[in-house]
Amino acid sequence: MEEEFPMPMSMDWTKEEIIDVMQFFQVIETTYEKAVIREDILSWYGRFKEIVPSKKEEKQYFRQFDEKAEVSCWKTVQKAKNAQPGEKIKM
Repeated sequence: MEEEFPMPMSMDWTKEEIIDVMQFFQVIETTYEKAVIREDILSWYGRFKEIVPSKKEEKQYFRQFDEKAEVSCWKTVQKAKNAQPGEKIKM
């Protein structure tokens, strides 16, 4: 996961939205390297959903990122949703 690659994004997003989506994807990536507190994942996912409310678009962005980063955004978010408050998530 050390490799640099372009993150999926839309040209319609503001600079702040691009930064926030990149932060969400970085949090997902981090869970594959070390544990991340559940609330951090869910907070960034909530922000991602504000920017990408469409489930169809979410799946497209997840698929693009998952393939390049060799992670699973969906599985990470689901594990965080099912975890106890304060629990650390490690994929």
